Amino acid sequence: MKIRKRLNEEQAKQLNLEIKPKEGNRSPRYTITQVQLDSLVTNSKEKQEKPFVLSAWNEVGYMMDIDEYCEHYKLPRHDIRSYKLVSHTGTPFYNILFKESVEAINEIDYSFINDIVKKHIKPVSSAGVLTEKQLTFDKVVFTDVHVGMTTNGSGNALYSKRWDYEELSFRCYEMCDYIKNRINSNVLVIDDLGDFLDGWNGETTRKGHHLPQNMTNKEMFDHGLQFKISMVDELINFYDEIIINNICNDNHAGDFGYVLNSAFKSIIELKYNNVKVTNHNKFINHYYIGKHCFVISHGKDSHALKFGFKVFLDSKQIEKIDQYLKHNDIYKKSEFIEFSKGDSHQMLFDYCTSDDFDYCNYGAFSPSSEWVQTNFKKGRS
Repeated sequence: MKIRKRLNEEQAKQLNLEIKPKEGNRSPRYTITQVQLDSLVTNSKEKQEKPFVLSAWNEVGYMMDIDEYCEHYKLPRHDIRSYKLVSHTGTPFYNILFKESVEAINEIDYSFINDIVKKHIKPVSSAGVLTEKQLTFDKVVFTDVHVGMTTNGSGNALYSKRWDYEELSFRCYEMCDYIKNRINSNVLVIDDLGDFLDGWNGETTRKGHHLPQNMTNKEMFDHGLQFKISMVDELINFYDEIIINNICNDNHAGDFGYVLNSAFKSIIELKYNNVKVTNHNKFINHYYIGKHCFVISHGKDSHALKFGFKVFLDSKQIEKIDQYLKHNDIYKKSEFIEFSKGDSHQMLFDYCTSDDFDYCNYGAFSPSSEWVQTNFKKGRS
């Protein structure tokens, strides 16, 4: 198999390609053998099983600081936005977030790799895989990210916490590192249970009450979208398939959240053919994995429900969930049912109140707002 691309000599040497001389004004040609191709695919699979990292150990066995690390690996230190030393793995390394640079991306032509991938890696279809063939899966749930929320608007908050773009980015990569270190399957399911954005024009989209926010509408959209794209970019090489469920009917983000998630779906499904995104617009929704059914809701809706589902179920709410399960024949189609919700910013998994389903409250991804700190307590993120 022959591939013609504009590669410099150093890139060709890295792939051990045979260099052929120029023909007139044409660029040099490089030939990759089947053996080299098989080796490339094998190495790719090995890297998926064990992610490649740049070790922070120096040659004499000491931990490098970030300046020495960048100098050693020829990384542009001035382009680093933030960094964190990850030392709990077998090989310590720096998790680095670089500043965005379109020019830097366009300097190197990696299209020859895409050609190899397209010809030798079959796209993964998400249709029916989980319901019929998949025996195991990893599942991640996060909720109430509240991008743009102010935690210390007055400057006198009891428990001041940063919640800006840099902290949001850091938490995103921290979450992804946690997932990478606990991989048990080749399929990942991610549920976002709503209130991803804090509001619109300093209010909830329900116009319920004023919210002090530290970002404009545009900044919330840009940073929230970058969060979700970065999350998939970080995890895509570790799973054969990623399935994402976004709740778009909630009391803070509402239609603004749907607009963001719709943009995210269009971008990420075009970018990766093994990522499937479903944006759920009903107050209560559900999906199946084998004999399991996951019923998902934020806990409050975008306009009608004032109080929503409580942390502790009462008889009326048990009946409401029970009627939804009966109406959709979920009892007939599944043996295990979980009702998952956010909103309350409290983590409590109740496996006892109902004999028919588990009731799971998931804690907030964001820290507590200043209002919550003052009216309730510090809370947990």
